[in-house]
Order: sequence, then C-alpha cells, then structure tokens
Amino acid sequence: MLLGLQWGDEGKGKIADFITPKYDIVARFQGGPNAGHSLEINGMKHVLNTIPSGIFHPNCINLIGSGVVVDPVKLQDEITKLYPLGVDVKKNLYLSKRAHLILPTHRLLDAASELSKGDNKIGSTLRGISPAYQDKTGRSGLRIGDIQLGTFQAKYNEVKQKHLNLLGYYGYDLSTSELNKMEADWFASIEFLREYVQVDSEYYINNALVSGKKILAEGAQGSMLDIDFGTYPYVTSSNTITAGACTGLGLAPGHIGKVYGIFKAYCTRVGGGPFPSELNDSTGEEIRKIGHEFGATTGRPRRTGWIDLVALKYAIMLNGVTNLFITKSDVLSGFDEIKACTSYKVNDTVTPNVPYEICDGSIEPLYDTFKGWKEDITRLTSMDDMPQELTGYLNYLEQQLMAEINILSVGPDRDQTIIRKPF
Repeated sequence: MLLGLQWGDEGKGKIADFITPKYDIVARFQGGPNAGHSLEINGMKHVLNTIPSGIFHPNCINLIGSGVVVDPVKLQDEITKLYPLGVDVKKNLYLSKRAHLILPTHRLLDAASELSKGDNKIGSTLRGISPAYQDKTGRSGLRIGDIQLGTFQAKYNEVKQKHLNLLGYYGYDLSTSELNKMEADWFASIEFLREYVQVDSEYYINNALVSGKKILAEGAQGSMLDIDFGTYPYVTSSNTITAGACTGLGLAPGHIGKVYGIFKAYCTRVGGGPFPSELNDSTGEEIRKIGHEFGATTGRPRRTGWIDLVALKYAIMLNGVTNLFITKSDVLSGFDEIKACTSYKVNDTVTPNVPYEICDGSIEPLYDTFKGWKEDITRLTSMDDMPQELTGYLNYLEQQLMAEINILSVGPDRDQTIIRKPF
C-alpha cells in the first residue's frame, strides 16, 4: 500500500501513477474530494480528487473503496474531464456499493459548522466530508448501493430533513434557490453514476487476491491528519494510516504486504493546527514559491517548513513502513543550508516523541543543519550524477528513519522519477 507520512500533499498521486504498472488494481481506501492527487504526464498536469491514481493505465482497474465518501457532482466532473484524454473510465473505474454519499446539505452543514467556530476554525475544505463521515458513524448515511433501491428518494428526504433541522440550530442563512440548484445537479449526477460498475468491494478485493492479482491501496491526506493519531482536532475525518486500508477496503491485516511511505524533502501543511518546524520567514516563502505550494484542489497557500523527523518517525511507526519514497528534493536546490528537526523542546523538556499536548504546549524544534546543494537536479536521471550534498542528506535520512529510500522524485513529471534502490 501507499500513503503519505506528513500532513498530506506529499506527492502520492505521482508516485502511485509511476508504480501502477506493477499492479492490477489501484484502490482508494478513505477520504473524499478534498484530496488533490496531482500527476504530470508528458508536461500535462492532471488533478484527481476521488478517482484512484492508476486511471491513466488502461490495464489497471481503479476501485473507489467503501471507506471513501463520494460527492456525485464532483465525481461526474472528474470523470468528464478524462473523456477527451481517451481514458476508458467506464471500463476501468469501479465503485464500492458501501461508499457513502456526500449530499448537498452535507456541504451546507460543513460551511455552517466551520463558520460557528470563529477564530478556532479547523481549516475544512467545505466539501461536506466531515458531515458525511458523521452520518456514517451516526448510522444515517446514504451509500452508493442505495442508488439502486426503490426507497432511495425516501431515504434522501429523511436525511435532508435532519440536516435542515441542524442548519436551523446553527442559524445558517439558507437560500432555498441555492439548495434547489444544488439538488438538481446532485440528482443528475446520481443518474450519471448509475452507468458505472458498482461492486461488493470487499468480495471483489478478496477474490482478486485469491486469484493472484496485485493490489495497490492508495491513501489520501497524510498520516499526521489521521482522526485517531494525528494532530487532533486539526485532522481529517478518516483513518489515513495503514489500518485504514483494512476497514476502507474490507481487507484482513494479514493481507497487507509492503507499505510505501511518501514524504517531501521538507514539510507543508494546509489550514490550522500545529506545525513545529514551520518557517514564517523569507525562507518559508521561498520554499512555497519554488515548490508551487498551493492546494491542487482548493488553491490555498500551504504553510511550509523544514522536514520534521520527529513526526516522520512517528508516522513510520504507526504505519509499519517498509519502503520510503522522497519527493520535491529539487525544491531545495539553491539553499545555502537546509535543516532537519530531530527533536522537540516541550516546556523545557527535550523529547524525540510527538507529545499528546502538541496542539496546546509550547514546542520548540531542535535542528541538525546541512550544507545545501546548488545544482539543478530536475534533468538528472541517475543517482550517480546527484550532488554530493544531496546524497549525504539522503543517507542521513535513512540512518535517522531506519528505512531505505527507494525512490527519489526530482520534478513533477512522471519521467522525473529515479529508482534509487530496488523495491
């Protein structure tokens, strides 16, 4: 499986696309349309929100798993954009019947809830994802499989009324015409999705394993945004770590093989929440500018900082990572020195661990410092040509993280990817 080890935006889409030829099925196991998996192929950029990142490979089935929440309008738009590219979406995209639907009123609830928090906003993308997961755990959600039932409209009306009551509680200024337009678009997209293959995904995945198929489970967001082990409450609404693939696809833990952890050569974060190694200075702004650190889906500027090894080691432990892939090392070219956070000073105590009070305590990052490299590495195709300083930095990271770095990304395009060590 493949997942992010930081706060998201690590480059999962690009790497998933790059390694897809080794797999028969790519399956998204959690998250919703807030994900922005960017792929660049032959200079053309593609952003996938819900569709798995193996969709550009014609011999690969792409499954939206049961742990995903699906906005039919967003998914239809995403699918439609693939048609002119010659992608056979109807053949290669499967939907789990157990995946939950994001309703128009979920999006309104998201906006109302975030507005009510005032200065304590979580930083939601306002796409209705959190309210959809709340309905899932509250046992009142609608699922893809419900589309085919004769009781679908009645179920929809019941959930809608519940949401309208909640919006009244928030005092949300609801526009009837706005909601009517949202519903019209939503039901049109529901009809559109009826044409796509819907499967009992738990059976589909397990039968594929029995028949010898190779499956890549693709996560969204990042490990530090996990609902249980991330920087709560500044997290997403699902389990983004390895265990989430079991519940989000219907896989027994024993079926999890290699775990590929992806991380940037530095750190970024979107929205609120703790970020110990954040750079609120010209260096942070330079990283943002060079790395084009703006959300692929929302366009929001990302916060930037030096790589955080405390958080990385924590994520590697939680996920049982077997192999590491590093992205955006090219962004650090040109800096006189680069830094790596090795521990935190929390209320005058130095710790190598992520503390429970990370959201509330006074945390000072402690760093190791390295000489930077000046060379442009975006056109390099071999590790033999890499600057000595970069090679030293990668060796240092391997020693600190106690895992091999197998892939090095030196640019956004599919071809700007170097296999450093076999995996």
